[in-house]
Formats: sequence, C-alpha cells, structure tokens
Amino acid sequence: MRPLEDQVILITGATDGLGKALAAELAATGATLLVHGRDDRRGEETINDIGTRAPSSSLHWYRANFASLQEVRDLANDIINEHDRLDLLVNNAGVGSTLPGDGTRLESTDGIELRFAVNYLATFLLTRLLEPLLVKSAPARVVNVSSAGQASIDFDDVMLERAYGGQRAYAQSKLAQIMFTFDLAEDLAGTGVTANCLHPATFMPTKIVLAARGGATSTLEEGVRATMRLLTDPGLDTVTGRYYNGLREARAMDQAYDVDARRRLCRLSEELTALAPS
Repeated sequence: MRPLEDQVILITGATDGLGKALAAELAATGATLLVHGRDDRRGEETINDIGTRAPSSSLHWYRANFASLQEVRDLANDIINEHDRLDLLVNNAGVGSTLPGDGTRLESTDGIELRFAVNYLATFLLTRLLEPLLVKSAPARVVNVSSAGQASIDFDDVMLERAYGGQRAYAQSKLAQIMFTFDLAEDLAGTGVTANCLHPATFMPTKIVLAARGGATSTLEEGVRATMRLLTDPGLDTVTGRYYNGLREARAMDQAYDVDARRRLCRLSEELTALAPS
C-alpha cells in the first residue's frame, strides 16, 4: 500500500459516530478524504470540525441519501469524474433497528425495505460501480462495516412484508453485507484489491446504539482501532474475504458461507439495482 498521505479514501456515513471518528483519524495522516453523508449542514460541520483539528488535511464533501439508488449512482459518478484513484473504500453508512421509524417498517425511494436498501443494497451498488476505479488504483482495500448482530435471509420474504421487526431487518441487512464481502473478495482475486468486513466493537456510543439501547459498552476508539487495522496493517496486504470481530478474525452466521445463498442474493441485488451480472 502507498503511504496514507498519498491515498484517496472514501468513507460513507462520515458525519457521525464511527465514520466521523475514523475520518478524523485518517485526516491527521494527510490522506485525501472523501466524506459522505446525507445532510449538507452536518457535512459542513464535519468538514469544519475535522479541518480545524487537522488543518493540512484534504477534505471533500459528498452528499447522497442511500435510500435512493439514483443518488448512490450519482455519488459514484461524481467520485469517478473528480478523482483518478481510490485507494480505500469504507462502507460505513447505515441505519439502525429503531431509527428511523421507531420499529415501523419503512421503504426506500425505490420501494425496497429501508434497512436492506440503505445498509446493504447501497453498499452493493456503490462498490460495484467504483470497482473499476479501485482496480485501477491497486493495491486497494474495501472494508465493510458490518455487525455481530446478524440474521439469515428468508428469500421468500426478503422485504419482510410478512414478518417485520426492526432488529431482524437490521440484522438481515448486515448478514447480506457480509455475504457480499465474501463474493466481492472472490471476484477481485488477483486484482490487488482486497475486501474484508468487521464488527468494529460492541455497542459503541453512536446514535444507532443509543436509540436502541440507551447506553454503550464500548468506545468509538475501539471501533476506530479495529477498522484502521483492516485499512492500514501491512500484514493484511493479501488477506481478503474475511470477517472480523474487533481485532480478531471470526466466523459469521452459517448462511454467509452458503455459496448457493450468496448466488441468490447476488442475483436479487443485480435485479434490484439494474446492474449487469458481474
């Protein structure tokens, strides 16, 4: 990997919680940071806050609401048009089990169950669209911020129209993200681009956690440390297709290792995003 100060790094969901803390950590290295969020005001506040702490940093703001697949496409196009390389992609954006909706089933702009759309499908689409830029920039890394809270996918009711629960919707979307990571690693084998995912830390003090639980048991610093390791550790240059719980490699739910289930998820994702098969 190139020195961090020479890298271009995209972090989605970077205006709060782990994403913002990670952006601040990386800004201090002198890297070029592409900061994503869905609210311009919060984006400006984030850029100003990080810029004050790291005045020599290079920060670029990108707004996109991941509840809209078109906005995900627009984000990818903007990055491709404005940057000739992308060394690190951190897919961190997401919504929790309670907010928004307070446990009520919601749908995205495209009529897709909201948590599946934002937490998983946006990650799938954005990464696939940025894949050529990542390969061109190799060595490069993709890190998907997932969760230990996982639930298997019922392919007869992926949108949870029959049996909805906020926690199940969240957990299903996170397992889908892990399944995608494993497929992505296989697809990118030999390109110099690695793909890994992690549960950064348990119940960090983020809006998602505080809304669902009212308290935290881990710190943001713990989550940042685990994520930074996957992004920067030279010992992981060729490690790909792995799931980590914090700093340790771990095993995800069994469905993540079911090749047929992953193929079904991939086909569904391509249909929902109108992407050609990879």
